[in-house]
Amino acid sequence: MDHARSIRHQRLRRQHRVRKPLRGTAARPRLSVRRTLKHIYAQVIDDAAGRTLAAASTVESQLKAGLASGSNKDAATAIGKAVAERAKAAGVSQVCFDRGPCRYHGRVAALADAAREAGLEF
Repeated sequence: MDHARSIRHQRLRRQHRVRKPLRGTAARPRLSVRRTLKHIYAQVIDDAAGRTLAAASTVESQLKAGLASGSNKDAATAIGKAVAERAKAAGVSQVCFDRGPCRYHGRVAALADAAREAGLEF
């Protein structure tokens, strides 16, 4: 088996294992985090209705302007605060955290901590 294919397969297995027990409802939507080498993305998703209630990422021009880089903990903190504020504006106060295949460490943990400080309950 090709090495890149094997790594991709392992990543998909981890993602399914983490996401399997999580279901975003209208009362408690899912806060999904996607981390790439250059950017970080966060969405608050109601899986029952199939809707995204709030989103923030480092590719947005208004958030990108205040950041030196989109791939560090400062950027993750800014995205965590922004998604929490947008979720509160949409009427969401409780979420379940979906880290995807990434470890709860570094940028993912910084985003989660900033969202908690901004008022979201996990």
